[in-house]
Amino acid sequence: MTHDSTDWLCINTIRTLAMDAVEQAHSGHPGAPMALAPVAYQLWQQELRYDPTAPIWPNRDRFVLSNGHASMLLYALLHLTGVRRVTSEYTTEDQVAIGLEDLKKFRQLDSSTPGHPEYRWTSGVETTTGPLGQGVANSVGMAIASRWMAGHFNRPGFELFDYDVWALCGDGDLMEGVSSEAASLAGHLKLPNLCWVYDSNHISIDGGTDLAFTEDVGKRFEAYGWRVLRVADGNDLDALSQAFRTFKQDRGQPTLIIVTTQIGYGAPKKQGTASAHGEPLGEEELKGAKRKYGWPEDAKFLVPEGVRERFTERMGERGRKLRTEWEARFAEYQKQFPEQADQLQRMQRRELPAGWDKELPVFPADAKGVATRESSGKVLTALAKNYPWLVGGSADLNPSTKTYLSFSGAMKPGDQTGRNIHFGVREHAMGSIINGLALSKVRPYSATFLIFSEYERPPIRLSAIMELPSIHIFTHDSIGLGEDGPTHQPVEQLPSLRAIPGLIVLRPADANEVTEAWRVIAPLRHQPVVLVLTRQAVPTLDRTKYAPASGLAKGAYVLSDTKGKPDVILIGTGSEVQLCLQAQEQLEGQGVKARVVSMPSWELFEQQDEAYREQVLPSSVHARVAVEKAATFGWERFVGLRGAVVGMRSFGASAPLKALQQKFGFTVDNVVKVAREVIEQAKK
Repeated sequence: MTHDSTDWLCINTIRTLAMDAVEQAHSGHPGAPMALAPVAYQLWQQELRYDPTAPIWPNRDRFVLSNGHASMLLYALLHLTGVRRVTSEYTTEDQVAIGLEDLKKFRQLDSSTPGHPEYRWTSGVETTTGPLGQGVANSVGMAIASRWMAGHFNRPGFELFDYDVWALCGDGDLMEGVSSEAASLAGHLKLPNLCWVYDSNHISIDGGTDLAFTEDVGKRFEAYGWRVLRVADGNDLDALSQAFRTFKQDRGQPTLIIVTTQIGYGAPKKQGTASAHGEPLGEEELKGAKRKYGWPEDAKFLVPEGVRERFTERMGERGRKLRTEWEARFAEYQKQFPEQADQLQRMQRRELPAGWDKELPVFPADAKGVATRESSGKVLTALAKNYPWLVGGSADLNPSTKTYLSFSGAMKPGDQTGRNIHFGVREHAMGSIINGLALSKVRPYSATFLIFSEYERPPIRLSAIMELPSIHIFTHDSIGLGEDGPTHQPVEQLPSLRAIPGLIVLRPADANEVTEAWRVIAPLRHQPVVLVLTRQAVPTLDRTKYAPASGLAKGAYVLSDTKGKPDVILIGTGSEVQLCLQAQEQLEGQGVKARVVSMPSWELFEQQDEAYREQVLPSSVHARVAVEKAATFGWERFVGLRGAVVGMRSFGASAPLKALQQKFGFTVDNVVKVAREVIEQAKK
């Protein structure tokens, strides 16, 4: 392939924009963008199927910058290619996402160029990549989504989906365990549309990677089932092109391209590599690097004539042609396959299909009841039958979490058309992969035990930051596990999940609250949710006696009231609501007026207006008791300083459930005792 001086002018423009932005911000990482500019330039110009004027075109290639500290590399590319801004309603404006002034505001308050790429903040950023390893793990979900959508929507003569996923990563990404989990699953599934480009520069923050990272990465990935290619010099544009083309021409497995680079390429070596990696270069090093590039030393944020035009005539024209051809094909597809076309359009807008809730079950009253994991499995199946792009699976726990869709097949090596994903015992990657699916507009869910939310915590947090409607299902939600003991009994997980901004936590009390929980979950477009379910059976409440389960939508509701002003309010979640009801009955027999409030979601309750919250928890009633088999942290906001919490103040123990309930105070007698104590305290 022929390369001319304009190619190198473009590459050096990327480098100097990154250097100038970091220098002006007095913060950031210039070394990786300097080294990777040829790699990214060649990929974007020669291979990436992407139209900057339509950055959410569904069949675009995805580019993920997993080593997000190199964010200025991506921002420079988005600026030079003229990527357009997209609104929150998925419309594209005739305005660039990143102008030159935005580059000058790198890492500044409210800028579109934050320190690490942030999904939603900056059009053209496909995922938030702060914590290392998350981006490459997300890319596996994106690649699965491409294959699943091809199987669901493509028809003979109408290949709507065949996009590739490219992820640029570094040593830090591949040290993180989540990348290993994700790579292992990608290799098992033989994802042919996934390519990770590994920047092997042998430098970490502490110094050389030989301090802690001496494995043969290529052999490791070959063992995972990946094809491994090598480029000895990251400045060799021809070798880079050959590697990219090999990935595209020789399908059948995911590809890792190991590219050897020199971090801070062009910067004077006398200052060492550390400053080029994690700090601004400084004025003298900056000028020295520019001299090596043949750049005017004193020029700031210079974009020479011909640079933007080169991006337009290559990547821009190629992407526009591919996108307009796709749109013409889709217009004909709409005529021949209107149902599938409607589904695709709804997916892209994160809307629900018509009739999505028509088969959701209503459960009859049953004193024996069922575990909420069981009822959730039935609701999920009913929902999924009318929600064709609801896809997910568990971390090797389908029999326990009840999340396998029996009417659909499973994803297999070389065939990702099923709706069930066997993630294996890979909770961390599972969460990251479903975020990748959500970023691709598939509606995903994952499932495991609540205690293992600890392994899934980073992607749960990132789903909230990115405002993705990922569904995180957790069963075995308390010391109700019994004999498995404290290592498997979640205690602090509920309050810690509630602490994540933007995350909705739902802990339904019975089977009908489970149905209503799914009614809340399904329409969410920009909020992730955690659904917390029991292993043990709980009674299905008689809704002719108690308030309708639809009250769940408001987060908390008066489940069972008393005549007149209550002496005490008992607040329960999940399996503990039944304790509150039994305690209410005993208290009423003792002449104490008690109200029972079911509070499946703090977050939804706090979204209600003050009048409703006052109606449920009147401020004049100070005697309040919350009952939950979890750490008590946070409940003071609802019970007040005069209230009490029957909860966990230690880890659990290994014993049958009844013994544990007795030991930790989850008995009717104890709830009654605590209620009477807070009533007396309130009187004083």
